[in-house]
Amino acid sequence: MKAKRNLEVDMRKFKNKAIFITGAASGIGKETALLFAKKGAILTLCDINDEGLARTVEACKTHTSDVMSLQLDVSDYESCKTAVEKSLSQHGKLDVLCNIAGIVKLHHFTELAPNDWLKMMNINVSSVFYLSQLAMPHLINTQGNIVNVASSAGMVGQAYTSAYCATKAAVVNLSKSLAIEYSAQSVRVNAICPGNVKTPLSANLTFPKDIDKRLLSKMFPLLDAAEASEIASAVAYLASDDARFITGTALVIDGGQTAG
Repeated sequence: MKAKRNLEVDMRKFKNKAIFITGAASGIGKETALLFAKKGAILTLCDINDEGLARTVEACKTHTSDVMSLQLDVSDYESCKTAVEKSLSQHGKLDVLCNIAGIVKLHHFTELAPNDWLKMMNINVSSVFYLSQLAMPHLINTQGNIVNVASSAGMVGQAYTSAYCATKAAVVNLSKSLAIEYSAQSVRVNAICPGNVKTPLSANLTFPKDIDKRLLSKMFPLLDAAEASEIASAVAYLASDDARFITGTALVIDGGQTAG
């Protein structure tokens, strides 16, 4: 009976907490949304993929009725501004921002088109800047926090992913900078750096032609790929009061990929 009571307390850990999640249509974003729904959160779920987002919303509604969905192109500032305003209008506050949306493309560096570089920068980095800046005044009011999903590629260099590595390193250091700047206002900011994760994004990766396979060893973990739900659990931990003394960290979850 005691164990059951503890579980019930845990499942209500985020009750009445207003949480804004991008990339919620699939993968880590979807699993994060489901986990927060089970824990009683008030959700604003965003993604450019409207069909996938609708499926996530339906799944979340089996656990909570307080779910708002917004089709959102995170690379567009005005769209981000409107999304935050709508969320605040609906829920009246913001406690946690989870920047999870992102893209990856493998390439030979000399064949990377400028438009592809800009697209990856806008989705992976500019979106984090836009939404963090828009959310910050409201997070100060609630002494809330931000969890940014970066990557192990933001911690070490990797062949054929130069743009992706650059964007995720930017997310790591933006997170650290904001953690310092807003520590006095009791707003925590952390990044999570997953390695290989079983998601639609990773399943659809294609390698460029004529690669040197010897250079790919650092891209794969010592262990099997992580489940998206495992990364979601880490997001929830960093967003919770249990992590009240953790800010400015880059939590690596990569099965030993970057250990050597």
